[in-house]
Amino acid sequence: MNKFVKIAIALVICLTVGYSAGVVTKPSIETWYIMLEKPVFNPPNWVFMPVWTVIYILMAIAVALVWDRIKENTEEVKKALLFFIIQLILNSIWSYLFFGLKNPMLALIEIVLLWLMIYETYLKFVKINKTAGYLLIPYLAWVGFATVLNASIWWLNK
Repeated sequence: MNKFVKIAIALVICLTVGYSAGVVTKPSIETWYIMLEKPVFNPPNWVFMPVWTVIYILMAIAVALVWDRIKENTEEVKKALLFFIIQLILNSIWSYLFFGLKNPMLALIEIVLLWLMIYETYLKFVKINKTAGYLLIPYLAWVGFATVLNASIWWLNK
């Protein structure tokens, strides 16, 4: 399987996770979320979809670049892919916890675990393919910001 097919498969998977998060999020945006007290640095709602779309695309390219090295470094690539899958699952769970269950505290605990898993994934990816690791840096930064935002929303509404 060539690199472009791997990128296409990874794009479908990552964008499906993003779409699923959107399905869980959308009903709460105009009902529950709008009523929450938010910090002054909270971005407008329209910012989230394009940012997450770009991040999911970068994640897909990153994982495909690592996957493409599976024949050269089988065990390390398998471990890196496992970490990627775990962080992707945690990514999908966050929207359910925050918007589905409307539980910012539980979502905060989970997003800290998510950030740590993204960081571990970054460390594994950068050893296999530096470009793949670097493609995860915006994701790390955005989830770091989201963690502060999540904590602030929890604090302001506890």
